[in-house]
Amino acid sequence: MNRAVFLDRDGTIIADKDYLHKVEEVSILPGAGPALGRLQDAGFDLFMVSNQSGVGRGYFTLSDVERVHEHLCRELARDRVRFRKIYVAPEAPDVPSRGRKPSPQFLFDAREEFQVDLSRSYIVGDKWIDLECGWNAGVKKSILVRTGYGAEMERQFAGKLGRAVVVNDLPEAAMWILNAGN
Repeated sequence: MNRAVFLDRDGTIIADKDYLHKVEEVSILPGAGPALGRLQDAGFDLFMVSNQSGVGRGYFTLSDVERVHEHLCRELARDRVRFRKIYVAPEAPDVPSRGRKPSPQFLFDAREEFQVDLSRSYIVGDKWIDLECGWNAGVKKSILVRTGYGAEMERQFAGKLGRAVVVNDLPEAAMWILNAGN
């Protein structure tokens, strides 16, 4: 069984910009590429799990999302980073969705398709729903980054973060994972 790190996109890997759908608006957060490369080099499969409600709301198309992801993957390839798969939930929040976080369904899909051992895997994100997604899937640890909405989430859910690890950014999350005895 493989170990994996599941990553939120906006606010975790790239700067969060409301309803980002243009390639030219993509801004990779400092140190994200090298941090992902270190995780990959340590034997972790990388997966992106992203809610993209702008599609369901009619603000942009799934093709726009795919173009952004293709661009992001090209940029991260400079650090030899390769995602095993990118999971996208395009539905609006009020529409039934199989994979929209906090649903753990995409993590379960990765477990089946890529033989991921969720109990030896991690999720990293900047929102409470990212943490919940990991807890719902039974990952080893859910990690909140303070980038994006993370600092706000830390304040809002201060008394409920006991099961989570809180770090400043993706490079610090990667360091924590790599030092956690894997």
